[in-house]
Amino acid sequence: MPTGSARHRFRWLYQDEKSSKGGRGSANLAPPDSLRFDFAGSLGLGKGAAFVVGDSAQWVVPARSVEELVPSVPLLWALFGIARAPGAGATLSGLVQENRVAWRYAAGPDTVDYLRVTGEVITLHAEMRRAGKVVGRSRMSRKPDGTPLTAFLSVPSVPAKLEITFYETSPSPGFPPQTWRAPAE
Repeated sequence: MPTGSARHRFRWLYQDEKSSKGGRGSANLAPPDSLRFDFAGSLGLGKGAAFVVGDSAQWVVPARSVEELVPSVPLLWALFGIARAPGAGATLSGLVQENRVAWRYAAGPDTVDYLRVTGEVITLHAEMRRAGKVVGRSRMSRKPDGTPLTAFLSVPSVPAKLEITFYETSPSPGFPPQTWRAPAE
């Protein structure tokens, strides 16, 4: 899990049965709970941004829900290598073996499974289920020094997939206040 603030720049490719879209984006992470991400399609079309604190979207531009972009907030965080802690009252279980740590938390109808595998590349896998049905699966790979490499999200209900390739990471001692303000629509 990242411990310091950083800005990540990435290329993304979204594919579903009807279309394929790609572009560039950035994510400003201030662990443990603040994430702003911006994205734009080819030629600057299809722009969007969101600011999430913990499990709540503070704003999304254009106005919609974060779940329209990513089907669950835990999966959004997992795309950037962060496994969110469960909320109060959640049931937690886990297992540790050599280079693997697996854990699950369940709260109401939601269950989130994580698997962290260490080695030359560190990979965080996540799966979210609601009432037993898979909402989505993600995988994020990073170097041992924390530099992100790739991320992948699949959403079986659409079906759709999102691939992210990180190409630049800049550590930050913090972000100016305007980072967390919504852009003009």
